Amino acid sequence: MYSYGGTSPSTGFDCSGFTAYVFRQVGISLPRTAEAQRQATTRVSSPQPGDLVFFGSPAYHVGIYAGNGMMWDSPRSGKAVALRSIWSSSVTYGRP
Repeated sequence: MYSYGGTSPSTGFDCSGFTAYVFRQVGISLPRTAEAQRQATTRVSSPQPGDLVFFGSPAYHVGIYAGNGMMWDSPRSGKAVALRSIWSSSVTYGRP
């Protein structure tokens, strides 16, 4: 479930807490905020599943690209982590 500032399954996640947690499980360290994660990744124009999806510049939201216009994210209060459509055409992608 979404939790502002959350970084674990027990406390819940905010968007960047979720992405940092997932990547940490496979040995990749990411910074704590969406914008810091954007700056720490290599921008890609042809995303692959597992790349990060950033909304805004500076980034205010981040998810994990799943392919076919979909992503995994922790969007906002009252919502759980789930597979969702990428709702904006104005996104950038980064590869850790």
